[in-house]
Amino acid sequence: MTLPALAHPTNPDLLPLLGRTPIARIRTPLPQPQPGFWAKLECLGAGGMKARSAVAMLRGAHARGELLPGATVVESTSGTLGVGLAFAGQALGHPVVLIGDAELEPPMQQLLRSYGAKLEIVDRPAEHGGWQAARLTRLHEVLARLPGAYWPDQYNNPDNAAGYHAMALEIIGEIDHLDTLVCSVGTGGHSAGLVEPLRRHWPALRVIGVDSIGSAIFGQPARKRLMRGLGSSIHPRNVAYQAFDEVHWIGPAEAVDACRRLARGCFVSGGWSTGAVALVAAWAARNGNGATVATVFPDGPHRYLGTIYDDTYCQAHNLSPEHAASHPVEIPFPAAAEVTGWARCRTVVDPLEARQ
Repeated sequence: MTLPALAHPTNPDLLPLLGRTPIARIRTPLPQPQPGFWAKLECLGAGGMKARSAVAMLRGAHARGELLPGATVVESTSGTLGVGLAFAGQALGHPVVLIGDAELEPPMQQLLRSYGAKLEIVDRPAEHGGWQAARLTRLHEVLARLPGAYWPDQYNNPDNAAGYHAMALEIIGEIDHLDTLVCSVGTGGHSAGLVEPLRRHWPALRVIGVDSIGSAIFGQPARKRLMRGLGSSIHPRNVAYQAFDEVHWIGPAEAVDACRRLARGCFVSGGWSTGAVALVAAWAARNGNGATVATVFPDGPHRYLGTIYDDTYCQAHNLSPEHAASHPVEIPFPAAAEVTGWARCRTVVDPLEARQ
């Protein structure tokens, strides 16, 4: 590995490009007709959704003296945070080293390198904790080789959530009322960052978390996951379990079907997380007795042209529409049964606390 130079120019002109993304009304049938919901289009923001959290984490570390001028930033990523950190690194003057894995799409690897990030790729998942655990092991090895480097620790850093407070204020300024917020959950940052300011403004707000099947976040067993960008094989401490009224688990067939319906029906689409939250937001709008529903589309479709939008890939992984559930099954508590497709649960607990 070639170590990045310590001197790194800052480009503060990038910072005014952060956030202020548009919000769209989505009325596409998903899969049944639905009255419509609001979607914050984070794919249209510079650096993507996670540029918000990346800038907040680096600024917080600056303020505490944990990140020195020009020091290297090292982080694990499945892709989206990597783009955000590349943006933050350029804006604030820090070299960025990203730890990815062999399932990180080649176009995303090329994009991250084009943005100036250095990539280290792990080639096999850990026996316990999968790709995330393997990336974290490599991350600590890289930190040991780079004295003075800073690890934001997106999974447990409260500045991750704080980076989304501005998005909450944007939402408040864009719609008159909100009854239900639907959030994908990975690190837990954007859901935790949105809920507090939105509930101060709308105290009765309901919050639905959206996870991937095979994810351990809400108490299901960790399994190999096809979907990236939501879900986790570990338990991030940024997840605000007490904030959620219910959780839905979505399978890849449902996410693909939703993404493709969005692309055909309203021109606005994205990746696994976007398909998952769109499906649940449409369900909430359809079953909400007139409730106003909003969600966040974290990214756009371009990263997924070889997966979600590729017929050969979808056929090879049995992701055709006939394999997609049209409604969720309900389980009484997270450990009641292992879910393999769209499911919901109205009992939300921190699985680590539940074991004690």
